[in-house]
Amino acid sequence: MGDGTRLADSFIHLGLGASAIPQPPFDGPDWYEHYGARHASDGAEGRLVSLHRFNEGWASWEMHPKGAEIVLCTEGSMLLTQEFPDGRRAQLRLEAGEYAINPPGVWHIADVATHATAVFVTAGEGTEMRERSDFPVD
Repeated sequence: MGDGTRLADSFIHLGLGASAIPQPPFDGPDWYEHYGARHASDGAEGRLVSLHRFNEGWASWEMHPKGAEIVLCTEGSMLLTQEFPDGRRAQLRLEAGEYAINPPGVWHIADVATHATAVFVTAGEGTEMRERSDFPVD
C-alpha cells in the first residue's frame, strides 16, 4: 500500500478558497452533524468528498437542497433512483467508472445487487432524510 490516506477512512472537505481539509475518521451517522458544525462557515459552497461501500440498498432516502451531488461508482454496480420535485422518478444503473448527478432538491436512494463502492462529492448543507418504506429490498 502507498503512503496516502484512504478516502474510506478519512473524508475530505472542499472549502472556500479552494481548500482541501482532511477530516477525522468516519465513526457513524453522528459524524455528519459534527462535520456540519466544523465547516458551517463555508455554507452551501462547502463539499464533502467521501467513499462508501455497500452490500445492500440504502435504508433511507436523502436530499440535498442547496447543491448538486456527484455519485461516482468505482466498484460493482448500483441502481440510483431519483425522485424529482414534480413526483417523477428516474432510475440510473451505474457501473464501475460511471457517475450520476443528483440535482439540488432531488430525493435519491440506491440499491445494490451484491456490492458497490462509490465516491460522493456532496453539497451537504441542509441535507434531509426520510424513511424508506420498501426496505429491505427483495
